[in-house]
Amino acid sequence: MEETAARRAAEALLIEHKNGVRFETLHPRYGLASIPDAYDVQDRYVELLRADHGEPIGYKVGLTSPAMQTFCGIDHPIAGVVLRRRLLMSPAIVRRDGHARLGLEFEIAVRIGSDVPATARTAATIEPCIDGVCAAIELVDDRGADYGGLDVCSLVADNSWNGGIVVSNFATTWPALESVLGRATQDGSPLGEGFGRDILGHPFNSVAWLKCAPCQSGRPAEQRSDRDDRQREEDGISDRGRKLPL
Repeated sequence: MEETAARRAAEALLIEHKNGVRFETLHPRYGLASIPDAYDVQDRYVELLRADHGEPIGYKVGLTSPAMQTFCGIDHPIAGVVLRRRLLMSPAIVRRDGHARLGLEFEIAVRIGSDVPATARTAATIEPCIDGVCAAIELVDDRGADYGGLDVCSLVADNSWNGGIVVSNFATTWPALESVLGRATQDGSPLGEGFGRDILGHPFNSVAWLKCAPCQSGRPAEQRSDRDDRQREEDGISDRGRKLPL
């Protein structure tokens, strides 16, 4: 995407978030024509966010389950960047007034402990590079988006709506994650549940997807997803595709 247009779109996103403006498609205003265009805008938007929210420390991979993809009308995952001051340890207090419409998504987060080989394309070949797994909650601000006419390119440009993550303690050993059942409750009442296999067949397959994702195209090696100390998260429990409001 042309640099000036991408930067103008990123600056508009920053202003809209600060003013609590409802989410709208960027296409008519800035000409986002493709997913690569959307990641061009996302890169510049994240640059603007760094002043307040710190350096990138990892990625979110969203829409990894069939339920969430159907809900948003697409057939592939999307990625966003997690910034240092948006990483919270559980238990955490999150202020609603810092978001236009805040929702929660229940996740599995993984910590990458070593470089991921270029040949790693499956959960089994990714697993030796993982040194920690934990339950997490993604903070998602959809700014009151109309899901009936959702423009995925605009969603991706808006850092895939990532507003931060809350993580628990990382475990260094874990069971067969594809068979793990996760349940979300509120005050003892069930909200939703899902299996690890709902995430592209296995949560680690999201790491494999991220290595080849459009958001990695053209980035220098030190910024790619196969570096040490990167944390990333993926969709885990969904309540039939609904975001759960905070």
